[in-house]
Amino acid sequence: MMTSEMNKAIEMLSAGEVFTHGHLPVAAAYCRRLGVVDIVNRLVPSQMHLKPGLVVQAMVLDTLSGRTPLYRVEDFMAEQDVELLLGMPVAATRFNDTNIARSMDAIFEAGPSKIITELGIVASKTFSLDATIPSYDTTSTSVWGDYRGCESEQPPPGPVITHGHSKDSLPQLKQFMTELLCVDRGVPIFGATLDGNSSDKTSNNRILSRISSIMARHGLGQGAFIYVADSAMVTEKNLDALGNNLFISRLPATYNECQRAVVRAVASDSWEDIGKLAEIPTGPNRPCASYKISGTTITLYGKNYRAVVVHSSSHDKRRIKKLNKAIVDSEKTINAELAKLTTVYFCEADAKAAAIQAESLSKKLHTVTATITPIEVRKRGRPPTDCPAPTTTRYLLSWNLTLNPVAVDREKSIAGCFVLLTNVPIDGGLKMSGKKLLQTYKGQYGVESDFAFLKDPLVVNDLFLKKPSRIDVLGMVLIIALMVWRLMERSMRVYLENDVKIDMPGWRRRRTRNPTSFMMATMLIGIKVAYVNGQRIFIRKPTPKQMEFITALGLDESVFLEPRCRCRVIIPRKLAKKG
Repeated sequence: MMTSEMNKAIEMLSAGEVFTHGHLPVAAAYCRRLGVVDIVNRLVPSQMHLKPGLVVQAMVLDTLSGRTPLYRVEDFMAEQDVELLLGMPVAATRFNDTNIARSMDAIFEAGPSKIITELGIVASKTFSLDATIPSYDTTSTSVWGDYRGCESEQPPPGPVITHGHSKDSLPQLKQFMTELLCVDRGVPIFGATLDGNSSDKTSNNRILSRISSIMARHGLGQGAFIYVADSAMVTEKNLDALGNNLFISRLPATYNECQRAVVRAVASDSWEDIGKLAEIPTGPNRPCASYKISGTTITLYGKNYRAVVVHSSSHDKRRIKKLNKAIVDSEKTINAELAKLTTVYFCEADAKAAAIQAESLSKKLHTVTATITPIEVRKRGRPPTDCPAPTTTRYLLSWNLTLNPVAVDREKSIAGCFVLLTNVPIDGGLKMSGKKLLQTYKGQYGVESDFAFLKDPLVVNDLFLKKPSRIDVLGMVLIIALMVWRLMERSMRVYLENDVKIDMPGWRRRRTRNPTSFMMATMLIGIKVAYVNGQRIFIRKPTPKQMEFITALGLDESVFLEPRCRCRVIIPRKLAKKG
């Protein structure tokens, strides 16, 4: 028999709503700490009843929900505790396609990149991000529409959706480009949507023309930060555009100086072994690469630069494939030339001359060794019956084609090398050793993992927006979502770094010191809250395991109950001590 208390509870629940929360209230708390709603509303003039800031935060949370398709925000909000996520009660029906479209148009007119820049500054200051090493890169996103208007002489406002170099290996589709400038574990502080046929070299030049002003707003002047970019940055115009700014990039293999530096390093064999640099251990089927380096200097466009030749035990597959092809081609070429030589000679001198000719066919990868063997052959004609048949000496030329192991090993060493180009000094304020340069350059993987987030089908499916201007705004929403995603991940890791004695639940019932936002989102599934008579009460409270994540994020269980809850900023202990 049910008690009166149970009947009362059932009656209350029947009069209210029940929400199954995951990680979205946590993400909303981070949005509030960043001031997403306030910043967007301040930068986007609007007389609309539904303010653009609320639209942006709703779209950001929709993006982070993993729900598809992205563009049906109204359906998404209808299933959520809107007041808890946005800080104020708003009818889900207000997030219809018409209102969303109007807000996106207003945001485009105000400038999506301005909003990202302002949020980046707030994120950097609020979360004490280390902005001294900004990393830059671009990626392409393919679309299925025709976007024929972009091919006209007067294309519509927004990025030009057109064919270009596809980084997704989908050259048949039109695309747009996205650029990101990231700091401290891949947190974006600047980003924009670019034309689909934008060149990485041109994009680098454009960002370099603005990098000083962008970083100045983060309190860093020239010489106080190190710009990190891939090899597309290395052009004469881009190196000039750097001015006095410090940089680290990869010298393209197409430069003669790159090959010369590698050959010198391999020939001198004076390497500094720095071992493995991977932050996260890998399994036995995927061993970590081991590195060794050799410092040198090179000259480009009349200027001297510091260079570090890096050899990786994990050889570049493309280069090894090219080397293997060169070995096969070399063998075929030599055998074809050897087949043209006569193998039997009447004169020893002629045989020796042919042997020299055969051995001269030796190449870098193969060696030809010729041998002359005298043989006795019977003379032509009928031999006499009373004595042995007369003979004459002939000279048989043979050869042996062998692979040159020393040369092949040398070429493999060269194939496993690349060159880092920099103007970062060896000593001084922002000095860096060769090992630190490599670690800093490899830190660019944070930007690449960000691109994987932006292209994840759980984040954004095929795009259905017809106007390029709205694609520009959608790109802004995705970058803001990425900013929140990375800040949550960074907070958890800083929390663990501040206390070396603790770890967190990981995959397969193991503990980890490298939690990810995806891991957190997976772990927080199943928390249930009822909204009854203006109050929120737990039906299923967070478990102890879930509370470990919530605490590491700078929150407590009130994040699922209080609409204005903000995350507590977790400052790295080393910075807190300085303060």
